[in-house]
Amino acid sequence: MNEIEFMKTMQEKVAVSAVGPSALRGQGKGVLGATQRILKEIDLLKLPVGTQEDFYIWLDEQTNAILDAMPIHNNPWGAARKALNLFLRDALYNRYLCKRYCIDRVEEWLEIPLDSVVAKGLIKNDTQGDLPPWPRLKHLLKNDNDKYQKVAAKLAAAKGITRVHLDMVFWLENR
Repeated sequence: MNEIEFMKTMQEKVAVSAVGPSALRGQGKGVLGATQRILKEIDLLKLPVGTQEDFYIWLDEQTNAILDAMPIHNNPWGAARKALNLFLRDALYNRYLCKRYCIDRVEEWLEIPLDSVVAKGLIKNDTQGDLPPWPRLKHLLKNDNDKYQKVAAKLAAAKGITRVHLDMVFWLENR
């Protein structure tokens, strides 16, 4: 197996393990497989590491690619974004993918993967009252995602970490 084949295999492994059945439960038939297929095909060499604005444009493009591949009509934006964020988080945590694609260079821009557990933790810690009620993943849209991400960034900064790592904190608090 050459390096390119190894990296493709590693990316596929991370795509499948990061986004398992429980991550997209209730989103519709075929959503999981279509999402995993897109994640394993993302060209991580094109991951923009230059500016935050370029990264967020890329993140929106990848979210839309996942939505376009879904075999359902209701286009659950929140589920697509959560899957992408789970994948990127686990790619950051994978030493092979992180090193090869410089994922650590975008760590500070990575979003926390949102779900009901994370939303509950963010709402509990939202001292400014900036967050709307959790709309459920199936109904989450970009505007509300941005509000949750903003609160996550503030909370993470107070803890001395980046917001992507809050997922681990909330998971441990709620297990």
